Amino acid sequence: MATFAVNRADLTQPGIQANRSSPIAIRQMRLRDFRNYRRLDIETDSRPIILTGDNGAGKTNLLEAISLLAPGRGIRRASLSELTREGGHTWAVTATIASGKELVGVTTGRRSDSERRLIEIEGVATRSQSELAAFMGATWLTPAQDRLFMDSPAARRRFLDRLVLAIDNGHARRVASYERTLRERVLLLRQARPDPHWLRAIEQRLAEEGIAIAAARRELVQALDGVLAGAPSGDSAPMSPFPAAHLALEGGVDAMLESMPAVRAEALLIEQLADARQADSLQGGTSHGPHRSDLRVIDAESGREATACSTGRQKSLLLGIVLAEARLRADRQGQLPIILLDEVVAHLDERRRIQLFDYLVALGAQTWLTGTDEPNFAPLKGAAQFFHVQDAVLIRR
Repeated sequence: MATFAVNRADLTQPGIQANRSSPIAIRQMRLRDFRNYRRLDIETDSRPIILTGDNGAGKTNLLEAISLLAPGRGIRRASLSELTREGGHTWAVTATIASGKELVGVTTGRRSDSERRLIEIEGVATRSQSELAAFMGATWLTPAQDRLFMDSPAARRRFLDRLVLAIDNGHARRVASYERTLRERVLLLRQARPDPHWLRAIEQRLAEEGIAIAAARRELVQALDGVLAGAPSGDSAPMSPFPAAHLALEGGVDAMLESMPAVRAEALLIEQLADARQADSLQGGTSHGPHRSDLRVIDAESGREATACSTGRQKSLLLGIVLAEARLRADRQGQLPIILLDEVVAHLDERRRIQLFDYLVALGAQTWLTGTDEPNFAPLKGAAQFFHVQDAVLIRR
């Protein structure tokens, strides 16, 4: 069997140049009563971090802790109470994050008396998660996403909305507001005689927020499509070794934005919502808006829908999209996000693994990779930091 190793000579070849964007990196992290960790302290640098160990040892829990330092609900979208260690009081994750030329201290956790999340930046409590986006960004791929292309449109919309944070820090807040307004309209339509003026105001708000959401998704898809197609990057990022995908949005509001200005699309959506009131009241939903959109993914090489590709090909396409998003963030924000890859290499053959490792080293992002088999990561010896996880204890290799 052929022996592979990270080819550092390749890093100077065209298309494999080291990336010049500043990587966001965890320098120190402390966990208290988080998942299966009673207490954990870890120090790392910007090189890839390899976490190996048996299933259930706590590898993914570490990635989840990192993901909660960025805006959003983390890689598992768990409730705050689920994150507290059994027998623990309340959980906390504290980290020192290298961002640009600064070191920033961040703490996040659950308030002991509620399901509210606590976030402190340099010891000062913040009101909004969006403030984290100024210096912390993370993107990830987990086994739960393996069937994304075969999953529901709602799952693909959630995936897409997370990616939109690469270009719009306020997108998550806008989506949350839109979803609250959707529920408000449904409740109002259930009334025997809903107030038409209140309905009109709600539908106007839905149209304004809905078109803004659809426009942000459209901008993200177009920008990501450019990266996947190999458009020139202002940062000389390495070319991804994974198959390129072509992305497109399908839905009524998406079609409107293709053919008319956003202001006209807003007005048309208001008309559609008003016309659909009776049908929506019977169905208990809202039949028009970006919550009806779907993400379409096509294998750029074969022209086949991702849903028609093999499972292995689907995983490679998805990995390519996640890596493209990291490059897009670097282009737009000047900083590489932290990349979290949970049990990804187990599904790759040896050639694909070495291509991934070469790419990650060239890209320069702090990447956290997990796996049960340490030999799978042997090519990264000397180029990465290795930890063995056993019963919520980290042993540096």
